[in-house]
Amino acid sequence: MGKHGSGRRKQSATDKSVKKTLEGNPKSMVIRMGAGEVGSSVSQLVQDMRIVMQPDTAVKLKERRANKLRDYTVMAGPLGVTHLLLFSRSEAGNTNLRLAKIPRGPTLHFRVEKYSLAKDIMKSMKHPRAGANDYDMAPLLVMNNFITTDAEREKLGDSAPPKHLEKLVTDMFQGLFPPIQPHTTPLSKIKRVLLLNREPPSEENGTCTISMRHYAITTKITGLPKPIRRLYAAEKLIGGREKKTRGLPNLGALDDVADYMLDPSAAGYTSASETEMDTDAEVEVAAPVTQKVKSKRDRERAKANEDAGKTSTSRPNVEKRAVKLVELGPRMKLRLTKVEEDICSGKVMWHEYLTKSKAEVKKMDEVWEKRNAEKAERRRIQKENIEKKRKERKESGQKGEEEEEDDEEMDDLDEYDMDDDVWHDEDGEGEDGEEDEEMEE
Repeated sequence: MGKHGSGRRKQSATDKSVKKTLEGNPKSMVIRMGAGEVGSSVSQLVQDMRIVMQPDTAVKLKERRANKLRDYTVMAGPLGVTHLLLFSRSEAGNTNLRLAKIPRGPTLHFRVEKYSLAKDIMKSMKHPRAGANDYDMAPLLVMNNFITTDAEREKLGDSAPPKHLEKLVTDMFQGLFPPIQPHTTPLSKIKRVLLLNREPPSEENGTCTISMRHYAITTKITGLPKPIRRLYAAEKLIGGREKKTRGLPNLGALDDVADYMLDPSAAGYTSASETEMDTDAEVEVAAPVTQKVKSKRDRERAKANEDAGKTSTSRPNVEKRAVKLVELGPRMKLRLTKVEEDICSGKVMWHEYLTKSKAEVKKMDEVWEKRNAEKAERRRIQKENIEKKRKERKESGQKGEEEEEDDEEMDDLDEYDMDDDVWHDEDGEGEDGEEDEEMEE
């Protein structure tokens, strides 16, 4: 009997470069805080957002009611997670989204004012899109109207949004997806687009209100005569698994194919609407070319021509393609309410509904400086206690399994702080209570 191989496949240079690129891509986790307590609609919205964030996200993540924010931040480092999208529901019934950057923040707080699930959008469409390979690559991010021009700032006056806030929001959304290199990324790999449109600042929309849409990019060859286009579609139907005779031209009553080329309506197509291309734009792209493997003699001849200074005059084939966007869902309308440092537990940098004077800001900074000093002191004491216990155990001699487990717990304690589980900022008990009540109204 022949010997079976080990099953190991040697990676090519292309595979290694692709793997290296994927390892450097930003990764995210879409989480519903409180598990099933948020309701079935928000749970489905979370699942839809995980599909949008593919392939660099945890699609099959399962949450528990006992899970806290600390459980996810601890695992984010080893897994290479860079962003957290936290969906929650307040007691007043508002759906909230927190976008946090790992490991040191900042955190953007959004209120989900309106949303539509992907299944509802699919039901409203006559021909919904269901591409199996659409999610192999991250979507193309398109952002509109995120930076206010100088002319608009003059019109808005004091109500104009801060420049640093617009820059921060823009950078946070851009960091969710890997950058696309136009010279190296093949256009055929880009199957989806995520559109973020910022509404103009007003009293109704607030400082920053973002509308999100998710589309699939479809292309069709254009610039061809209608008969050839119909034959090309018929060839794809014959080669496919599904046998649909309704889409095939009926040439049974014709004597020659030339009759069909001269009069396509003779093959059963009499509707003018069927021949119109419903497109959003037309672009010119390089057509895929099938190259034959050259023999040794051909390679030597091509090398001789290069040495002689002869250059090939062949130009790449260019074809026109019609581009159309098909909505996949979900839809969301997000309103920015608060920006804070760290991960959901830092100093408030900006607030939509609260405005503080310089004296209040100075007092808040003093409170945070005191809090950070107390936190650093607690960590120092924890570290000293751990080192002291380790020294005592080392002097006592051998250690058992229970003592080793205690050492692991102390290692976790070295990095753990009870304040990391706090969700709201602690500028002051009275101020926090008023702030939370005002945000939930």
